[in-house]
Amino acid sequence: MPSPCSITPHLPNHARVTGAYLQALLDAALARGVTRDALADAVGLAADALEPLPATLSTARYIALLDAGARLANDPFFGLHVGEQVRPATYSAYGLLLLACSSFGHAMALTQRYESLAHDLGRSRLGIEGAQAQYEWISRYPDATRHLAESVYAGIAVFGSWMAGRPLLPQAMRFRHADPGHGHDEYRRVLGIAPTFDAPRHCAGFDVALLDMPVPNADPSLYPVLHQHAEGLLAQRALAADGIVARVTTALTQRLPDGQARLAPVAAELGLSARTLQRKLAEAGSSFQQVLDDVRFALAQDYLRRRELGLADIAFLLGFQDQSAFTHAFREWSGVNPGAWRAQAA
Repeated sequence: MPSPCSITPHLPNHARVTGAYLQALLDAALARGVTRDALADAVGLAADALEPLPATLSTARYIALLDAGARLANDPFFGLHVGEQVRPATYSAYGLLLLACSSFGHAMALTQRYESLAHDLGRSRLGIEGAQAQYEWISRYPDATRHLAESVYAGIAVFGSWMAGRPLLPQAMRFRHADPGHGHDEYRRVLGIAPTFDAPRHCAGFDVALLDMPVPNADPSLYPVLHQHAEGLLAQRALAADGIVARVTTALTQRLPDGQARLAPVAAELGLSARTLQRKLAEAGSSFQQVLDDVRFALAQDYLRRRELGLADIAFLLGFQDQSAFTHAFREWSGVNPGAWRAQAA
């Protein structure tokens, strides 16, 4: 299964994290002597904004709190230490669902589907490259400091090891951001490995056999109830978004061959201003560029399976100016060029 690489959509200004996900950040800060009031003051929130714990918080505020925590605690590895505070409840409803999974592969598949129930900071993708599985996390905030991606991967490492009842050590760890130049021992302690930096994507590689490993002490009898609950929450989220992602997807699919897959004409077709459309997509945890990339990637895979279509034809159908632009974009999404993907699919 190809693994889409980094995509850098417009930042969703109204995307959220849950209070449960925020709790790990607050716990890491308090362990280093930084109170909730101090954090709130540092990012311009009201004194009581974090006490009691809010049900949700904007992702922009969360990222600001992450940076403020690192600064106030004088902790250059604050993101790693936030990840160490992760517990099953951190991931809200789907955290408990993962504990009822039959295998780690099943748990990773569910993470890709339900991650948005905990936060809108990014999305996970799982790919297989020979004997190694690749777990990629695609940040929606590529300009955020390294604390964001490091907190995500530290949380995955801690929670995965907790589920397994033993340390799960990756075979490789890569980050897009620059090497901080020190502290590799801290990376080894938390992640189990010293990462490489300045990579094309955030990605952890591990033995593909782990996907078939059973989750110790899993309770499959709880799975149907927990799964139904998670699906209900996803449905509520989609309903609250007024189906805007589906509407934009339909509009883009029809407009791609005409080269009209742009924000302004799509917004006009839906009877919205461009700003309102961006806001509605952000409230759904998405963005115009993200929906466009998703539509193009899904269609590209369908078209590549049709041997009668040449790459130039596919580029035209997807609204690219030329074949080279399509090839570049597809390589960003999948990690391979279209011809190689077509050969693998065959």
